[in-house]
Amino acid sequence: MNTINVGILGLGRVGASVGLALKRYNARKDARQKFNITGYDPLEASGVTARNQNAVDAVTRSLLDAASNKEILVLALPYRDVAAAYRLIGGEVRAGTVILDMSPLKQPSQQWATKYLKGEAFAIGVTPILNFKYLFDGTDDIEHAAADLFDDGHMLLMPHLEAPKEAVELAADLSEILGAAPHFADPAEHDVWVAATEGLPAALGVATFYGLVRRDGWNDARRAGNPSFGRLTHHLFDAHPDDVRDLLLNNRENVVRQLDATLETLHTLRDVLAQNDQKSLEGLLIDSAQAYQEWVARRQKGEWDDRTDGVKRESSTDLFMSGLFGSAVSKRLRGDKKSDE
Repeated sequence: MNTINVGILGLGRVGASVGLALKRYNARKDARQKFNITGYDPLEASGVTARNQNAVDAVTRSLLDAASNKEILVLALPYRDVAAAYRLIGGEVRAGTVILDMSPLKQPSQQWATKYLKGEAFAIGVTPILNFKYLFDGTDDIEHAAADLFDDGHMLLMPHLEAPKEAVELAADLSEILGAAPHFADPAEHDVWVAATEGLPAALGVATFYGLVRRDGWNDARRAGNPSFGRLTHHLFDAHPDDVRDLLLNNRENVVRQLDATLETLHTLRDVLAQNDQKSLEGLLIDSAQAYQEWVARRQKGEWDDRTDGVKRESSTDLFMSGLFGSAVSKRLRGDKKSDE
């Protein structure tokens, strides 16, 4: 059985879950490769937790050690550390390394990869759309990592224009091993989506809490905090302020548009309540609830339209890689035992 060396840079919920999913694959009777996983996280405690969870085989305190001599790198660092990571590892990663960049925004990452990556190392933007069972849990820390976090979800892939098809195939095949169906997206369009689904919720949660703690009634109201309030404001618990800052500033034009549209809706809702307009409120709630139920149903099934790309992919069980840069690495990834002779 061939061994594929993987470095996971960032051992939060997503990074640790990648490790757990790869470990699950290792345990399969039909596994054709074994993934050997080295983890790194800026927080020593996260590394210890990941090791105790058996999400990684080894943990290093050196970002360079985690990135060196790896066929695959999973970049899941806190967002504030991503640019510095590209700068540090850009000239050190081996030729043929494929970096799966799970940062929340793709256009800045593509710019950093273009600027800092040297040689034949390629970054593929990757965004996991998680298992439906975790849609409403509202937590995003390593204690909630899970091997099935990606199961029955989707993996949005955004390769750089210069990435060879072999690197893209690797990203797609690894997505399937993790449990997610690969789909391709445009980086610019992706960042518009993220403004609506990540940036806007973060901004609203921060603004809500920021405003509440400055009001006279907060000392009493804080006693009534329950999961609804926790889900709204969770970014202040499980994300560093610098990560939220970069998520908003690096995508500020898209986030501002989302905030402007939401402010208009909030003004409308405010007027409806102020006027005690029950009919308008009921209409707003019913329309929203119907649209929301439709979204939840589609999200659960992963069915967004009736179109398909017409491409039939081979199962990752039958074929992990068709070849990586024509090197001995490709033969190892395909399971060609002769490559080691």
